[in-house]
Amino acid sequence: MRSRLEDLILVYMKQLIVELDDALARRLERAAPGKARKRSEFVRAAIARALDQALETETRRAYERVPDANEEYFDKAEWEPKATKRRGR
Repeated sequence: MRSRLEDLILVYMKQLIVELDDALARRLERAAPGKARKRSEFVRAAIARALDQALETETRRAYERVPDANEEYFDKAEWEPKATKRRGR
């Protein structure tokens, strides 16, 4: 019998089939055994980290190709928190 969570996962999550070589499959089994959906959570987190890193790399390369030429318009004071004056008693 399936739980409500399993029903939601089946409806809202896309399933992917990924082929791994034996060495990588053994490493994955050691890091995230295939019990209680732990492996799925591990793989989702790994994919998210890899995608975040790819975006960071892409952004860095874009700035290297076209540096931000408007640095003189940046006013650090506008971004710093304003000091509040304390009223005396």
